[in-house]
Amino acid sequence: MFKNYFKIAFRNIIRHKACSFLNISGLAIGMACSIFILLWVQNELSYDKSHPDSARLFRLTCYVEDFNAAVTPAGLAEGVQTAMPEVETTVRTSTTFSRLFEAGNLKFDETNVYYADSNFLQVFSFPFLKGNPTTALNRPDAVVITESIAKKYFGNEDAFGKTMRIANEKNLTVTGIISDNTPNSHLRFNVVMPMSALYPESNDLKTKSYENFNFYTYVKFKENVDLSDSKIIALNNRVKGVYKQHNPDGMKPGFDFQRVQDIHLKATVQLDNAERGNIQYVNIFFVVALFILAVACINFMNLATARSARRAKEVGLRKVVGAGRRQLIAQFLGESLGISFISIVLAVLVVWLLLPAFNALSGKTLTLALFDAKLLLSLAGIALMTGLISGSYPALFLSGFKPISVLKGKLRTGMADQVFRNSLVITQFVVSIVLLAGTAVVFKQLNYIRDRNIGFEKTNLLYMPMKGDMWGKQEALTDALKQDKLTSNFSIISDLPVNITSGTVSVYWEGKAEGSQPVIPSISVDENFINVFQAKILNGRSFSEEFKGDSANFVVNETAVKLMGMTVNNAVGKQLDWDGEKGQIIGVVKDFNFKPLQYVIEPLVLRKISGSGTVVIRTLPESTEATIKSLERISSRLNPAYPFNFSFIDQDLANLYRGEQQMGKIFNVFAILAIFISCLGLYGLSAFTAEQRTREIGVRKVLGASVGSIVFLLSGKFTRLILVAMIVAIPVAWYSIDSWLQSFAYRVEISWLVFMGASLASLFIAWLTVSYESVKAAIMNPVKSLRSE
Repeated sequence: MFKNYFKIAFRNIIRHKACSFLNISGLAIGMACSIFILLWVQNELSYDKSHPDSARLFRLTCYVEDFNAAVTPAGLAEGVQTAMPEVETTVRTSTTFSRLFEAGNLKFDETNVYYADSNFLQVFSFPFLKGNPTTALNRPDAVVITESIAKKYFGNEDAFGKTMRIANEKNLTVTGIISDNTPNSHLRFNVVMPMSALYPESNDLKTKSYENFNFYTYVKFKENVDLSDSKIIALNNRVKGVYKQHNPDGMKPGFDFQRVQDIHLKATVQLDNAERGNIQYVNIFFVVALFILAVACINFMNLATARSARRAKEVGLRKVVGAGRRQLIAQFLGESLGISFISIVLAVLVVWLLLPAFNALSGKTLTLALFDAKLLLSLAGIALMTGLISGSYPALFLSGFKPISVLKGKLRTGMADQVFRNSLVITQFVVSIVLLAGTAVVFKQLNYIRDRNIGFEKTNLLYMPMKGDMWGKQEALTDALKQDKLTSNFSIISDLPVNITSGTVSVYWEGKAEGSQPVIPSISVDENFINVFQAKILNGRSFSEEFKGDSANFVVNETAVKLMGMTVNNAVGKQLDWDGEKGQIIGVVKDFNFKPLQYVIEPLVLRKISGSGTVVIRTLPESTEATIKSLERISSRLNPAYPFNFSFIDQDLANLYRGEQQMGKIFNVFAILAIFISCLGLYGLSAFTAEQRTREIGVRKVLGASVGSIVFLLSGKFTRLILVAMIVAIPVAWYSIDSWLQSFAYRVEISWLVFMGASLASLFIAWLTVSYESVKAAIMNPVKSLRSE
């Protein structure tokens, strides 16, 4: 019996090549899309789950009023471990920084460099190629590097035990080499050095300070400790008590234990060292994967029912010779499962071929481990689920035919069947319209981010960090910059106004409410800042070389003025105490964004710079390359021991929204594919309708109906279905899009034109799809359809 079923299924696939191709290709494309998305989702959800006892690992974060940060004071780790018996161990890392490293004749300015406590590589597990993670950070002159850094400096030589030099000052010994193929972790580093090496230059470490928040603190709890959400809240309050005990007269921050496994996707704190993801995007794409797979299943159902007239006599004959409905259902489900497994094989082949392109699109390094048992079971589950879901309705539909009716040629479908098929089409186009509308809004928001006036002119701003010998040659540097017309329009600032996350609560002004602790960021700038960045002074003036007392004065932004209970007109001349430095406000600058657009503009204080920082140059039109060469000559002359590094502020701003840009690209691709799969299903339903109404069309043509009127007749039903889909999709799309836009403090307005455009595009594509079968049926010779009447 099963052999017979297999033969029939195989013959049906071979005999109806076009329909089989549409069935298999539709399912394969849907499955491939789902596999791509599920690989991406699995990758995002895997962060920090490979560390031993990762469920017991937490990071301490702090908050003051509305300001949340990932950093904590140097002494808090020891204080928590001493005061809380639930804690097994604590570990600290520094914030990431860049530093010059040298080996032989090779010098590079490395980024993602950490200092960490000696137990860092025991608490967090990274695959070692050489060295012992237990002892690798025990020596103050130790350095642990990644495999790629080892090859960069030592080539094919064994780097373990070799000497590297840092900042032209100190020799280090390579005590560990970590594989580049590390499991996903929010901690991404190129170089790790022991915290003991930082002690000589860090007063916070020497005094176990509770004043400055400069370190990341991780806590590993003991086994069998209750780590439920309610228990964590109680532990948070105890940390607050530890801080208050050691710093009773300082500010009054709160603390939160954040699960390490949640950092990548759920962290919303500032001053974070994590490679940031977004749980919202994971949820969105997981739903999109399910929707696309559902659209592919619906497509299969519609194509299967379109062939119902061709299978009806087979069903009738089988029932006449004794076949039961269960046997027929098993046969048709078996056929759909066969097609599903063929499709999954093709889908895996498509994923394997296109995975490099998808990795480039998503910025990931996803792999398809075909011999991984878990993956194989997942793929088999997708094929089984898809086959059963997509084949269930055709199996029930076809097995329900009455043999007498079908053998007489009186095949008719009931109202329930039509309603069900129509619902499937509506569902397909609801998904398509939502994806199209979402794609349009993501595109608009990204363009808005790119083009928005952020309060200063961000283009043509070239910058170079001041490092090494340049710190002691600032006067020579400024003279050299002034003498070259290409570099003469420059400013020296402490921090780039791209993503400033530091600040202080030690700011006082007349009328400040007692107990108020707003965190106010600041930038130290020179007298050229306003001119170079093309910011706007609303009242007063900026810093000037003509006023020697400006080193004790301040320029504030509009938001700071409002916070202090002043106005733009009366703020100038008011006294301000900044962390013990007393002066007056000499100017008010128009608000500009100095953080990503996810954040509202915060208060900002500009101070007169007194040391080194970053040189920012506004390049002349069409002279960027020449300006870079001039700056390189100046850097090589004044700072020959350091390699020349530069970048552009607009590039840094664009990098802040890389995740959104990648999401937009992925959305574009899958929206197009969802529309394509939907059209395959619509084509199947139009073929089914044309097949059902063949004789009616013949009669109409004999009575004089035109081709146009018949096409309109057959297309009208589908037009109504798309209109219903529009009514359902628009509120769903609006709610989904609005939820995503809420993550931006500055966002585009949602226009009804977006939803109307997406709906009309779907309608137009549907018309094109339906018109082929409609025209083919309309131009058919009526003699062929009526010759048996």
